[in-house]
Amino acid sequence: MMIELTAADGHRFAAYKAGPADAKKALVVVQEIFGVNRHMRRICDDFAKEGYAVIAPALFDRVERGVELGYTGDDVARGRDLRAKVPADGPMLDVEACAAALPPGAARGIVGYCWGGTVAWWGATRSTSFKAACGWYGGGIAGTKDEKPSCPVELHFGSLDASIPMSDVDAIRAAQPGIAIFVYEGAGHGFGCEDRASFKADDAAVAEKRTLDFFARHLG
Repeated sequence: MMIELTAADGHRFAAYKAGPADAKKALVVVQEIFGVNRHMRRICDDFAKEGYAVIAPALFDRVERGVELGYTGDDVARGRDLRAKVPADGPMLDVEACAAALPPGAARGIVGYCWGGTVAWWGATRSTSFKAACGWYGGGIAGTKDEKPSCPVELHFGSLDASIPMSDVDAIRAAQPGIAIFVYEGAGHGFGCEDRASFKADDAAVAEKRTLDFFARHLG
């Protein structure tokens, strides 16, 4: 269901909420550049089925409310334009509000995809609210690779991602030798999204299992 939350700067935004209200483990799920669309809600619901309380903030609400995009070239262009207009500190303010809204006492993690993969990395490096962070194909991670994580991190990349060259992944490995990084050979950007042409079901299933196992180790 959709709820409304308020960030520390007074900004009110929508968020998708799923999972048990009394969960002992909880996740903030961070969107791609396409909004909290059907794909993101499906991810939230899948985590909820595993017993997680989940909240996914609508990060674009800082620019335009109710954005749900598809995956055409026009959608990609619009998503990038909206992302560029979001204030630099906006995503983490919204993420922190979501973390605070999760069940009291629950072990908290953060997971994100595409743009959200980068925000999940920031959840590890710019916040102390999370016990674990997982990012899928986060294109901005390389640019902030030297930031220090405060919790365990797991990252997933496709070897054929046109927007994240393997040189970026190698640079992240060199800067962060203590984090787990998985590369899926032959996979491109968005390989975990069932609505994209780049979807690779086998690799997505492996990455999902690794993600669940990662959070099971660190959140219980």
